[in-house]
This record gives sequence, C-alpha cells and structure tokens, in this order.
Amino acid sequence: MSGYGERYDQYYTAVEAALPGYLPREETLQKTVQEAMAYSLLGGGKRIRAVLCLAFCQLCGGTVEEAMPFACAIEMVHAYSLIHDDLPCMDDDDLRRGKPSCHIQYGEAMAVLAGDGLLTLGFGTMLDQHHTGKYSPQRVVKAAAELAGAIGSAGMIGGQVIDIQHEGKPITGEELDLLHSLKTGALIRASARIGCIVAGAPDDVVARADRYARNIGLAFQITDDILDVTATREVLGKPIDSDRENQKTTYVTLYGLERSRQIVRDLVQEADLAIKGSVLDDPFLYQLADRLAQRDR
Repeated sequence: MSGYGERYDQYYTAVEAALPGYLPREETLQKTVQEAMAYSLLGGGKRIRAVLCLAFCQLCGGTVEEAMPFACAIEMVHAYSLIHDDLPCMDDDDLRRGKPSCHIQYGEAMAVLAGDGLLTLGFGTMLDQHHTGKYSPQRVVKAAAELAGAIGSAGMIGGQVIDIQHEGKPITGEELDLLHSLKTGALIRASARIGCIVAGAPDDVVARADRYARNIGLAFQITDDILDVTATREVLGKPIDSDRENQKTTYVTLYGLERSRQIVRDLVQEADLAIKGSVLDDPFLYQLADRLAQRDR
C-alpha cells in the first residue's frame, strides 16, 4: 500500500466526496435546518473517525466502498456532538474549525435541531437499504448497535454528563480517564470496531482494534488538553483556554505539561502493542497513532 500521507489523503478525499451525497437536498420548508446540518457536517475537520473505519475495514479484508456509508454515518454523529458541545448550555464556544459555531450562524434552536437531524440521519444512513442493503443484515445491525452504545448514556453522552457535573469541582485521575474514555474515546473506539464488523472480522481482531482505538482516543484527548494551553486560537480554529475559563480539570492541570506528554507517549506505545503481530499490524496505524499524538491543531 502507499505511504502514510498519501493513504490518509485517499481516505480523507473519499469521505469528503461521499458525504454530500447522503445529505437531504429537497427544496422544502425545512430547508434552513438542512443548511445548518450541511454547514456543520461539511465544514472540514480531520475525519479521523471515518478514516479509522475505512482503514480497519480494509485491513480486515473489506473495501473502502463497503465501509463508506458507515464511515459517513459516524461523521454525521460526530458533527452532531460538536454542534451540541458548542451550545451555550454546554461549552458555549462561538468558534469551530475556524468559523462561527452552528448556533452562532443559525441560532440556538436551529443548532439543536441540526444536531438532532444529523444524529438521526447517521442511523438512517447505516440502516437504509439503498446504502447498505447489499451487505449482511447481521453486520449492519451489529454496526448500528455498536454506534448506539458508543454515543448513549454509557458512552459519549455519559462522558458529557460527567464533564458538566464536575465543572469547578475536583476530579481524580481515574475519573478524568473515565470521562474522556466516554466523551471522546467511545466514538473513536466504535469507528475502529465498526470497520472490523463491516468486514466480518473475528472477535479477537475486533478486540485488538478496540484496544488500539481506546489508547489513541485517550492520547488524542490529552493532546487536546495540551494544545488548549500551548496553541493559538488561529492555529486551532477554536477558542483556547476554554477549559480554564469553564473551571474544568484537565490532564495538564492535574499532571502538568511534561507528565501529560509522557502519558501520551505511553498510550501510543500501548496502541502499537495492541495490533502488533495481527492482521492489523500495518505501518499506517502505527504512524496514525504517532501523528495524532504529535499534532499541533
């Protein structure tokens, strides 16, 4: 296969090309919410979760084409979570990916509805026979159940609850790990697992993918915490120091910068060990883990 950069670009370009095709395009009275959905879904980003889904499916013997509806559905759900995360009742952030947040652009009520619309469209995309009807029904249902579990109260939403309830309050390292393993990590883990499921991978391979994704998900979040205090608003494309302003405990406030960076390095090493010697033992995944941990935005 091609080198890391070329391969990532291939996945990224394929996702960017596919996403608009799943959005509603009817000229209807609800056009505004459809525009708001497109504004947030097509507004850029790294597409890490979609890339993970595509890469793991391919490594397990599937194809990019087979995984694409699932990868795009995951991006829809991720976009929904960002819209709601930016709302005034949540993190109250006015900038996302270098442009006004959805609620700034369209108003708070329309942003809530756009997030809800993307969430339901994500599951509709996975379960619509037009998109996935040619695949094994068992795999489709299993993938959808995987996504539902990752974003519910035992997953991403649960992490957000812990986050909200601990604003301005002390939190232990174990609680912080749990918070981010749910709020950020659960969808990243689901992305890798769904890629394996679509390809029909055995349970032991899915478990390896899960361990890899769990470690890079936490490394990704800790790097976010580091960038929140070391990067600039212009580079990140979103507010900096927002965690401090919201009185949130982060890995940096709990452990300091250098210790946080060491934890990231340890997590990347654990991710590498999870896939070593398996069908997932591929240079792309090793380099992906490194790049996510060393990014500057």
